[in-house]
Amino acid sequence: MTAEHEEPAGPRPQSLMLTFLGDYLYDRDLCVFSGSVIDALGRLGVSEHATRSTLTRMVNRGLLRRQKHGRRMYFGLTRRTAEILRDGHTRIWRTGAVNDDWDGDWTLLGFSLPEAWQRQRHDLRAKLAWAGFGPLQGGLWIAPGHVRVDDIVASLGLEAHVRVFRATVDEPTDVGQLVGDAYDLGPIAAGYRSFLDRWADSQPYPEDPLAAHLSIVTEWLRIIRKDPRLPVRHLPEDWPANPAQKAFRDIEGTLSRPAAEIAAELLDTVPDGSPFSE
Repeated sequence: MTAEHEEPAGPRPQSLMLTFLGDYLYDRDLCVFSGSVIDALGRLGVSEHATRSTLTRMVNRGLLRRQKHGRRMYFGLTRRTAEILRDGHTRIWRTGAVNDDWDGDWTLLGFSLPEAWQRQRHDLRAKLAWAGFGPLQGGLWIAPGHVRVDDIVASLGLEAHVRVFRATVDEPTDVGQLVGDAYDLGPIAAGYRSFLDRWADSQPYPEDPLAAHLSIVTEWLRIIRKDPRLPVRHLPEDWPANPAQKAFRDIEGTLSRPAAEIAAELLDTVPDGSPFSE
């Protein structure tokens, strides 16, 4: 769900785990029994070993914490995980995939790094791309709207080497051409079309609403994370984000209640004795 690198064809166990946590633990001050997580992810073909390994890795990375009750081990959210889940919820349900209310503003970021700083240059470019920026020319990157980059710049220690501006395009610049030059639109569009091919006609897990719900939310978030939400009026007329988003919301809407009913029977939870202790 939050990986900055290309994922394999199917969602990774951690991505599915984060969707599961976001659906049934986020903002509820609960811990969930490890066996319940194994059962839930098992419905999508994730093995018990893979789920246990994922739980352990997430604990080691500060994304989960353990809480024991009797002989059973439960897992609760950390503050870091809650922030990740909050960001994902905002991306899906508030900002969405279709930027049809763009005000014409761009965030411009220019940087100049010493030639020997190859690693810092690579890390900055990767983080900028993840934040929705595209390379316009040289060390100048752009993103639609107002994008805060202070945390990115500070995390790399590059405050003295980066300048950030807000700007609007003036004549004779063609915004459509600018967008096409700064962003590789093909893979973004392909992600939406692949989603429609997979979900619009025949849905995976037709007999299991819980598995289907975990799968579609995980897949949708993976796709829109790669979309910088470019202004739709400057994209090709057949841009597939709008029909893909409608399909997602329609299908998710039919799955959410039956999935929650299954989860209510499946999940063993206890109150979180120390929420956000990490």
